Amino acid sequence: MVSTVKLFSRTFAKHVSHIKVIEVDQEIPSGTFKSIPWTPELNSGLVCGTPGIIRTDDWRGKRVVVIGVPGAFTPTCHVNHLPPYLQRYDQFKAKGVDAIYVLAANDPYVMSGWGVSQKLEDKIITLSDTYAEWSEKMGLSSDQTNAGMGKRTARYVLILEDNKVRSIEIEPRGVPELKLTNAETTLSKL
Repeated sequence: MVSTVKLFSRTFAKHVSHIKVIEVDQEIPSGTFKSIPWTPELNSGLVCGTPGIIRTDDWRGKRVVVIGVPGAFTPTCHVNHLPPYLQRYDQFKAKGVDAIYVLAANDPYVMSGWGVSQKLEDKIITLSDTYAEWSEKMGLSSDQTNAGMGKRTARYVLILEDNKVRSIEIEPRGVPELKLTNAETTLSKL
C-alpha cells in the first residue's frame, strides 16, 4: 500500500518528534496502554470503571485499525474524526478488521468518558497513550505546547496486520479537513 506520508513530511516535521516516522511493512514497537473496558454501568455517568491493560502483543495475528488523535473532546476529534468510524463499524468488520482502537495522550478516565459520550460501547476501544510515549516511538507525537496542550499524539491512522504496518496516514497539523485519516479513506485501504 502506498502512503501519503512523504507528501506532508515537510509540514508535519515541524510539529512532530525528531524520531523517524514508522513506515509500511515495519513492525510496530511494543506498547502498553491503560483502558477502561466498557460496561453498561458506565452510561450512568456515576461509575468510573477500573483501568485495565491492553498490550500491542494482544494484536498479534489480528488486523487492527489504530486511530491516533490529539485529544478526547477536542473539536475535530469529537465531531469529525471519531463518529464516522463508529457509523461505519460494520463495514470495517466486513473487511476483516478484528479491532478498532482510538488513542490519545489523555488519561484512561477521560478516554473512557469520551467513549461513553460517543456511544462507542465495546465497538471502538479507547486507549490512553500516556505522554504520547508509544506514538513518539513511531515518530507520531506532536508538541502542542504553544496551544496549551503539551505533548500529544499526532492525528494518524495505522492499519496493522500481525503488528506490521500495512498502511499509515498522517494529517498535517492545523489542517481542519480530514482527508487522509477519515473513515472512508481508511476503509478504501483495507
